[in-house]
Amino acid sequence: MASPTEISVTRLNRLVGTPDCPVLIDVRTDEDFNDDPRLIPGAFRHPFTDIASLAAPMAERKIMLYCQKGLKISQGAVAILRDLSIDAESVEGGQFAWRDAGLQMTEAGKLPARDKAGRTVWVTRQRPKIDRIACPWLIRRFIDPAAQFLFVTPSQVIGVAEKFGATPFDVEDVYWGHRGPLCTFDTMIAEFGLSSSALEHLATIVRGADTNRLDLAPESAGLLAASLGLSRMYRDDLAQLDAGIGIYDAFYRWCMRPAKAMTGRHHLRPVDQFPEHVHR
Repeated sequence: MASPTEISVTRLNRLVGTPDCPVLIDVRTDEDFNDDPRLIPGAFRHPFTDIASLAAPMAERKIMLYCQKGLKISQGAVAILRDLSIDAESVEGGQFAWRDAGLQMTEAGKLPARDKAGRTVWVTRQRPKIDRIACPWLIRRFIDPAAQFLFVTPSQVIGVAEKFGATPFDVEDVYWGHRGPLCTFDTMIAEFGLSSSALEHLATIVRGADTNRLDLAPESAGLLAASLGLSRMYRDDLAQLDAGIGIYDAFYRWCMRPAKAMTGRHHLRPVDQFPEHVHR
């Protein structure tokens, strides 16, 4: 019988990738982590021996901890946090239960190094549109909820990356960029090991809007329209990103709907072309 301070992997999986997802913390030992260096999407590692240090920075947050099997390490860490008035629970069955359920996991070795504040830092071209908002959304929802994004002039992206320890994305000749007909969003999904029907559907929508191939998915035209509208509403790139995150949350929830529901009365028809050209 599950403890009242545990959450099942089924319930947690419904939260991953959504704005309601709690803070996820991997407290496995180094030995256990090295046996399977993958993370539940959005999780970060922290030693269970130092778990009390998270009480202050996580004071107003909901926390979910997991170890390898969901036993003494995660349950003990939860007990310490709850004694410090932190709303914490452990994942029933731990990382093994998540893995055995066949749920998506991220490749920890693909994550960029974190800065002194514990964040990954990313840099790309200013005035973001489709791909340069889709990728931050993916990172914030599945990789690093605290990730920092820098928007600079195109000619300075690589220089800023080098000087500030940031990871460049969606520019020419970088690892996190377009590959053939696929856009940067596709690249990140593949490289981080994020595979689900909802994300694959969303990737097709993003690719159609980003590359102006609106025939790829009927929803691509709507995403393109929303993106162009955002770029006209906001002069500040970070404000535009914040607004865009909500749009991608909505599209992702749409993509999570069962296939049968998608073919029901909500019929969508793509348009031929938009009058404005959208740059990558």
